[in-house]
This record gives sequence, structure tokens and C-alpha cells, in this order.
Amino acid sequence: MCALFGWLDYKQIVPYNVLKKLTQALANAAEERGTDAAGISYIKDGKVTIYKRPKPAHKMKFNFPEETRAVMGHTRLTTQGNQKLNYNNHPFYGETGSTSWSLAHNGVLWNDRELRKNKLIPDTHIETDSYAACQLIESQQKLDFDSLKYMAETVEGNFTFTMLDDKNSLYIVKGSNPMCLIHFEALGIYIYASTESIMKNALKKVGFHKFAYERVETDEGDILCINKNGEITRAEFEPKLYRSKYAAWYDYDYSTYFNIQEEILLAYCSMYGVDSSDVELLLEWGYTCDEVEEMLIDTNLLHEALRDIKFMCGEAVHEECCGVL
Repeated sequence: MCALFGWLDYKQIVPYNVLKKLTQALANAAEERGTDAAGISYIKDGKVTIYKRPKPAHKMKFNFPEETRAVMGHTRLTTQGNQKLNYNNHPFYGETGSTSWSLAHNGVLWNDRELRKNKLIPDTHIETDSYAACQLIESQQKLDFDSLKYMAETVEGNFTFTMLDDKNSLYIVKGSNPMCLIHFEALGIYIYASTESIMKNALKKVGFHKFAYERVETDEGDILCINKNGEITRAEFEPKLYRSKYAAWYDYDYSTYFNIQEEILLAYCSMYGVDSSDVELLLEWGYTCDEVEEMLIDTNLLHEALRDIKFMCGEAVHEECCGVL
């Protein structure tokens, strides 16, 4: 579980200091989904520039030139690839022909090793599964809707990707992982974050919550491009649901999809200091995967729910011993 965040300022009327404050506020709020590393990408003198470090966002100071039109950011919860080796952290650099770009990923890819084994992508010193997406795009020798569709339909796992190219175009490839994208038309700026809670937290810190905005809908299977003038174009890829990370794709089997969600929660709950048995208990008592994921972020909610369940279990045991049940 990681977080994506960023903005694209197409009218250039928002003051530079406000944009810096917005970037820091988004990054700090995004820590709720990852504190192992953080980074941003922006364009300087026509070239992709990446600043990332293996530490939480609030311990970093994000700077960029005054003429910056867009910032693409990421906070990381490590699942594959040691974050202390900074090349494993997001964003990643990519290049196709004369175009350079950066990529960030929220989610987990399961078939990166298989892609290397099958020679669809070359071996690399970068250990992070997400980097496979970069290599798949590079293999198409262009950054456009066709190459992004190819990448999104080739990787296996859960994901949402963002890319920023050297022309200040922002791309969003919306998979099963969340994305909140909003547009302040009067201010001439798009802002995005992985979740609505991250967005609301950041907007309040900067004072943007006082301005009117519209939500830009992004559904699973959408590919969006927002250019430097604020114009949106769209394409689509075919999203697929997964039988298991060791089996073939199985389209639209929703019961299986929820089983995969449970597998992911059970696999990664320990990263939040939560025992898998507690997650299983919550699921058995009817909590949804989305509700449990929220509890992993806010453990106060988790402990409260567990107290209620264990209290009810205790009452049931007591009544059974007394011959009531």
C-alpha cells in the first residue's frame, strides 16, 4: 500500500509559495499509506528531475523551480525492494525515443519476475516490482495511449500509475487501486491524491478547501492525459480480475476478486503491526476489505472494533456456560 499525489498548474496563477506548501501538505498527508520512502518528480529546463529519499515525507523538504508546471509524487510502503537502496524508490525514470518521463505506482505487481523470465523485459538492478511497468512502456519505444494500454494489460496485480513527461503532460492509468482527482477551474489547477482523506487533509492545510472544485471521475480501465494547458484526453484498457497470483486471469469473477483482496490484507497487515488473526476475525464478523484497510491506517478504529467483537464473543461464551445458548 503506497500513495500517489501531485498537481498540474495550467494557468500559473497560484503563487509559488502556495504550490510548495501544497506539495508538502499532500506528501505529509500521504504518509498514512507509506512512510518508508517519499519522492517527487518535476520538469526543470525541459528535463525530468527526480528527488526521492528513503525516509518519511515529513522529514523531507520538497523544492522545485518557480516555473514548475506539475509535480508528481509518491510515498512508499515497501513490499519488494529495499527502500534503503534509493534506486528502489519511486518515482522511476523512463525514456522512449526523444521523450523522457517518470513513473509512480500504487499497488503490487505479481508477475514482474515472470516478465523477465519470458524476456518481455530485461534484467535490472532495481528490485522493485513497479519498475516492470517502466520497462514495458520503454519496450514500446513511445509514451502514448497505446503503450500505456499495453503496459496495463500486461502487468498482473493491483495498481494505479501516474506518469509525468518532459512536456509537462500528466498521465493517470487507473486500475483497481484508488484515485481522487479534482479540478479548480478558477485557479487553473488539477490536484490528485490516492484517497479522498489525503486530499481533504492537504486542502485544509493550504486553504484550498474554501474554493469551489469539481471531481474528475476516473474508473478502473481509464487512461487519462492532462496536458500543460489543462486539456484532458482519455483512452481505455481492459481491466481483468485475478483468480490468484499464481493462476490465469479470470474475468469478472467477483467472489474470487474479494478473495484476492483478503489475501492482500492478510499478506501485508504485519507491516502495520497488526496480526493476521485479527484481520481474519474482522472479516469473519462481516467487515469489508475496504473497512479493514481503513482500520490498518487508523489503528484506533481497529482496536475499537476488536474490543467490541471480543466483548461480544465473551458474552456469548458466558451465556453458553450458563446454559442460555
